[in-house]
Amino acid sequence: MRLEPRRNNRLSLRSRNLRATGAAACLAAAALLLTSCGQSSDSATSAATEAAKVLPQRTTASPSATADLTEDQQERKSVLDATKVTFDDAATTAVGEVAGGKLVDLDLEGVDDDDRDESPSPTGSPTGSPTGSPSPTGSPSPTGSPTATGSPSASPAADGPVWVAEVAEKDGTVHTVRINAVDGKVIEARVDADQDAEDKKQTADRLAQATQTPEQAAKVATEKKKGTVTSVSLDEADGNDGNSVVWSVDVVGSDWKKTTFDVDAKNDTIVREETDND
Repeated sequence: MRLEPRRNNRLSLRSRNLRATGAAACLAAAALLLTSCGQSSDSATSAATEAAKVLPQRTTASPSATADLTEDQQERKSVLDATKVTFDDAATTAVGEVAGGKLVDLDLEGVDDDDRDESPSPTGSPTGSPTGSPSPTGSPSPTGSPTATGSPSASPAADGPVWVAEVAEKDGTVHTVRINAVDGKVIEARVDADQDAEDKKQTADRLAQATQTPEQAAKVATEKKKGTVTSVSLDEADGNDGNSVVWSVDVVGSDWKKTTFDVDAKNDTIVREETDND
């Protein structure tokens, strides 16, 4: 009878030892699992880091907008980006410099290679004084005005683009007016020195035929092609031997290409259209 309790005690002790051993094994297994997970996470992070080093980062920045432009297109963009005075405002300013005058030509210098070379620099020419001195011909104009416009220059030179206008009196006498395309001030106003009687008659005849204004022609052109008007000139229609006149209008679009429209100066219809892809 005394042996039975002793046996039970041994069994209880053995059970406690087995439970303790099992708990230790579970703890060890859990620790191993946690270590393995940590190593997997570290390995994934390390792999991602290495991949980032090998693969170049993608960029969303687009190439320069001017990279695909031709030299002429880049030049147009440069001039127009700097221009603050519109064609309409420049036309109004130019006509205001000549009493009773009408616009026959207005051009934004630097937009095209065929800009007039004869337009002198306001600071480098002994004629056409920007300070309101007498006409370069030294004689009064046909209207009796002793000077080209009587208006002194607003500044001796222009920083940036320039509008060059030709404004004609009723008898065809042409005045050149240069306007700062940034602030709108008149740089120079003078009577053209190289006109003769035939030149004046031709200009007067063209103006007499033109029942539509240059502003109306510019509106017709920009309705056909959205863009900025950079030149308007009264000219003879091709093949008409002076019997018909057109307003030749240059429009530069958002692609910086120039399109020239010949607009009938009597009925505002487009008779010719040509795009310069350079």
